[in-house]
Amino acid sequence: MFINWKMRELQVKLVYYGPPLSGKTTNLEQIHGRLPPQRRSDLVSVKTREDRTLFFDFMQLELNEIKGLRPKFKLYTVPGQVYYAATRKLVLKDVDGLIFVADSSVQRLAVNRRAMNDMWRQLKELDRSPTDIPFVLQCNKQDLPDAVDPALLGRFLNVSEAPIFPATAIDGTGTAETLKNLINQVIARL
Repeated sequence: MFINWKMRELQVKLVYYGPPLSGKTTNLEQIHGRLPPQRRSDLVSVKTREDRTLFFDFMQLELNEIKGLRPKFKLYTVPGQVYYAATRKLVLKDVDGLIFVADSSVQRLAVNRRAMNDMWRQLKELDRSPTDIPFVLQCNKQDLPDAVDPALLGRFLNVSEAPIFPATAIDGTGTAETLKNLINQVIARL
């Protein structure tokens, strides 16, 4: 978190983390599409030829004043592919809040766990304690026929004490609620 006292701005970095194809970019696209243009920046994405996130996605969200400061939430996604581990770690640097986007398909349980373990390991390498960072688990793709119950997925990923939100990002279900919860956690720590 950074405060620019001259501009009276509070800059907060929020990161969407998760395995490949879990819906991180789709979350950002849904949030972007639902906000009035005066409250958000353009959505910036660097994609591969296969339309996958290459480096990260980014947008800025502005809210009403909090404690005399204008908050600017910088929302990032990380590339899910394992070979972008260094990029994911770089995006995690100085993170103020995390949303882990899990793919709720029963076939993706191991991939979710691996991504979650990678995230905790990278935070540790950055000398960050996971308990000091506001965190939300989003169980995306709840519309799939083999979707795991969000509470079970939270237990499987060892984050059952965290706020857990079911979502279907492709149609926007649960995307705003997930982000609102994380923003409220961050604001509560001010």
